[in-house]
Amino acid sequence: MPELPEVETVRRGLALKISGRRIVRVELHRPDLRRPFPPALAARLDGALIGALGRRGKYILIEIDEGGLLLLHLGMSGRVTTGTAAVPAAPHDHVVLTLDDGTVIRFNDARRFGTLDYVRRGEEHRHPLLAGLGPEPLEPGFDGAYLTAKLAGKLTPIKAALLDQRIVAGLGNIYVCEALYRARISPRRLAGSIGHGRAERLAAAIRSVLEEAIAAGGSSLRDYVQADGELGYFQHHWAVYGREGEPCPGCNCTQGVRRIVQSGRSTFFCAKRQH
Repeated sequence: MPELPEVETVRRGLALKISGRRIVRVELHRPDLRRPFPPALAARLDGALIGALGRRGKYILIEIDEGGLLLLHLGMSGRVTTGTAAVPAAPHDHVVLTLDDGTVIRFNDARRFGTLDYVRRGEEHRHPLLAGLGPEPLEPGFDGAYLTAKLAGKLTPIKAALLDQRIVAGLGNIYVCEALYRARISPRRLAGSIGHGRAERLAAAIRSVLEEAIAAGGSSLRDYVQADGELGYFQHHWAVYGREGEPCPGCNCTQGVRRIVQSGRSTFFCAKRQH
């Protein structure tokens, strides 16, 4: 599933192509994805002027006129790309929007775990998919003091705590593994035992790995591509994720990167460096 860097990369790419444009044709090739499309969605979009594009966690928020917002989630296999009508339709192009300059937006989702919903602007914080989200890790206020307070008393492993979107929005398996490696914290350590010093290192590591991943266009794993169809490149800079048995960067351990399973997900780490 695309995580914060991939979603932010898509948001920026879409904004360059579609902000300020008007939708002149709407094609909905099915009535739902993970959940049904809202009633009269095609009518709401037909002729609508697209405004600014925002992001909340792993969700893209697209302003449309008359005070509306499109809420978009890519799910497990979704991709949103821009092109022209000359590009042939592909299987699983479930939503196709044509703009007044000829740009064609395609929402392709083979597994149909994505989401496309409509919400009134100003009410998005009450939407059930957004209401419980924690703070954005790249915004002021997400720091060691916040993490120390939020993790206090928690008996779950720190890896699981960071994947909880109520604690911090937008993180997923890849970037939690990478951030814990940078912060030298074991993914098996109980969240409540992190302490202020480790929490400061962890908040800084989360911020740095996300910023570097966004600059690289995200990580292309399985289905993810940028809005222009290009791949992301941060997967070439992973220190531990997906590197079981390989040498740990900057470490002299003999075992290399280890893989364990936590809550049904693979965790990659260095047992010597992270404690």
